[in-house]
Amino acid sequence: MQTSDPAARRAYDREILRLAVPAFLALVAEPMFLLADAAIVGHLGTPELAGLGVAGAVLQTAVGLCVFLAYGTTASVARRVGSGDVRGALAQGVDGVWLAVLIGTVTTVAGVLLAGRLVGLFGAGPAVDVPATTYLRLAFLGVVPLLVMLAATGVLRGLQDTRTPLVVAVVGNLLNIVLNLVLVFGLDLGIAGSAIGTDLAQLGSAAALLAVVVRAARREGAPLRPDLAGVRRAAHAGVALVVRTLTLRASLLVTTYVAASLGAASVATHQLALTLWTFLAFALDAIAIAAQALTGRSLGAGDREGTRAITRRMVQWGVGSGVITGVLLAAAAPLLGGLFTTDPAVRDLLWPVLLVAAVFQPVAGVVFVLDGVLIGAGDGRYLAWGGIAVLAVFAPLALLAGHLGSGPGAGLTWLWAAFGVGFIGSRAVVLLHRARGTAWMVTGG
Repeated sequence: MQTSDPAARRAYDREILRLAVPAFLALVAEPMFLLADAAIVGHLGTPELAGLGVAGAVLQTAVGLCVFLAYGTTASVARRVGSGDVRGALAQGVDGVWLAVLIGTVTTVAGVLLAGRLVGLFGAGPAVDVPATTYLRLAFLGVVPLLVMLAATGVLRGLQDTRTPLVVAVVGNLLNIVLNLVLVFGLDLGIAGSAIGTDLAQLGSAAALLAVVVRAARREGAPLRPDLAGVRRAAHAGVALVVRTLTLRASLLVTTYVAASLGAASVATHQLALTLWTFLAFALDAIAIAAQALTGRSLGAGDREGTRAITRRMVQWGVGSGVITGVLLAAAAPLLGGLFTTDPAVRDLLWPVLLVAAVFQPVAGVVFVLDGVLIGAGDGRYLAWGGIAVLAVFAPLALLAGHLGSGPGAGLTWLWAAFGVGFIGSRAVVLLHRARGTAWMVTGG
């Protein structure tokens, strides 16, 4: 079956939309409600808001490294579903949930004990360290539910269900806002109330997602007890995705390091540009989530021809989405600075950077989709080595870019050009090279 067949294209489009639209809405919901948290804590004072920023950076790093619990579980469950083994798919998903409990428990104990030292690494000073440590120590108590949410979301995506995670994300985050308001202001618990409210909301969300997974497992007769061999397999498969994630985060840290060397205005501009770029990436990431689920299912069913055809169609979706986000970003570039800052230096620096980012949006669309395809295929080892290669190419280019041009503005624009060519472009080369071959197309459950 080829995507040149209009009926096939329509069928693929329906499948992509069915999975991608709820995934996109869930992805967008999360930062919106995080902004609400910041607004609530911001009313307590600047030290508390700064403390939330420091604690959030530590927590997001710890949890971000565990995103494989969602991605890896999606791929393995979808593959089993495609092979017709729904019971085995749910058993494997349950093993992923138990792995989340294990990792979450270790992370919680370490985080609670080391919270003060981790905050101290930022050198923000006592006024910020005290609220940051308070928040972080309490927030680590919610890591187990948070990781269970990741794993359970991966199970449901593997079962081709992205609507349930969307509903739970919206309800859970609304609950988070209510609890934060009650605990922070109603009970006058300050920043500690914000952490406790978030913990409780995460616990409720994890319970809701887990209930859906457990009900499905019981319906199919899948075991709920942990299978040590299955947990070990899930952990082993996750190592490669952790390496991939580390290389991506390292590349972003390199860009921030170079931007910081160009001065305060440049690093502020860079942060705004990166925030906008990340927001637009949600549209592309939603297609990648669909790619994970559909690729795993198709390969599990042994359908190489169908896998190739739907990959081609999803790449077309990625390019199209990238063109749309790129045009929107380019059109809005001269206006966005005024929405975020009154500093004329930052506004002047921002729009040329955004124009550069807009140019590379279609390439980013291809990158996101193919990344999702290879994750869905379980090709984590290649993604890990590919990430290392991209970092090796991009880091020197980024460092060089900071020294180009006659001032910090030119240096920042060159940095984003290096980001587009060295990071996004290199990833595109690595992923396209792999996707054109057949080594990743391993079929069966």
